[in-house]
Amino acid sequence: MDLVSSEQILFEEISSIIEQSKRAIFTQANRETVLLFWRIGKRINNEVLQNKRADYGKQIVVTLSRQLTEKYGRCYEDRNLRRMLQFATQFSDEEIIVTLSRQLSWSHFLALIPLKSIEAKMYYANETLSGGLGVRDLRKMISRKAYERKEIANTQIAPASPVPLGMFKDPYLFDAMGIKDAYIESDLEDAVIRELENFILEFGKGFAFVERQKRMIIDGEDHHLDLLMFNRHLNRLVAIDFKQDSFEAADGGQMRLYLKWLSRYERQEHENEPVGLILCATGSREKIELMEMDKGGIVVAEYWTTLPPKAEFEQKIQTILDETRERQERRRLLPLRNG
Repeated sequence: MDLVSSEQILFEEISSIIEQSKRAIFTQANRETVLLFWRIGKRINNEVLQNKRADYGKQIVVTLSRQLTEKYGRCYEDRNLRRMLQFATQFSDEEIIVTLSRQLSWSHFLALIPLKSIEAKMYYANETLSGGLGVRDLRKMISRKAYERKEIANTQIAPASPVPLGMFKDPYLFDAMGIKDAYIESDLEDAVIRELENFILEFGKGFAFVERQKRMIIDGEDHHLDLLMFNRHLNRLVAIDFKQDSFEAADGGQMRLYLKWLSRYERQEHENEPVGLILCATGSREKIELMEMDKGGIVVAEYWTTLPPKAEFEQKIQTILDETRERQERRRLLPLRNG
């Protein structure tokens, strides 16, 4: 080996050592920053609670902020101290913070703090951990209401359903696929294949493409399933059918037939039973509830090819979620009334 080659190898090895160390230092610094801010928020909260005066909280934050800012800089301004208070209040378990701070930065937590429920916060935090998401991707996921759309889909699923909770969303957002307002089902299918990576990202982790227009011969007749996928985490085939219009009862019967065929002829011995997803332009949610599609391993969801403005989108998702929760409660109480 010549001297130049030897020196280059040495340079690359030392560079690798430096980069590893820099990453470790950054990770440790980030972890300590998050824990510091949590402990500051917790200590202030304890002080406010012990004093038991409504106006004391506001007073102490202003006074403390002024003192800390003068000594340590703008990081401890009034607004930031209030965020630390919120942080410690909303994430009250220090062990959870220790775990999350290994990968989530303070900027990640600032994106989580405005969320209303701890369930939503933990959902997005875990998605960030498992996906290694940066702050921008986390904010995008939150803005697209991934948690709420999973909750809407979950309201279809009864405890005894073969469909796992959290597997699907409702609605699915296909706004990035370039589909025009006037289209036929094959247009959507073409767009899915063209934008397969975005399509699978919208579905979530563990989904893999298997086949388009899966051919099934039943009683000598050809049947074609629009899309066959596989979920690696749940070890099962996922049958997907697109409908241009609203959900009809016949769509459910057709999907049940497809799932029976897949279970008999395509499912491997080590795999779980297939499940189905019917994607419709409009959901016909009461009809879906009455037919109890989930008992047959089927979920029905809407797909949206264009998104309304942010405020309207958020309101529509919340309205759908509220309505589906009401239907779920009625479904739960129905056996009691009949009894």
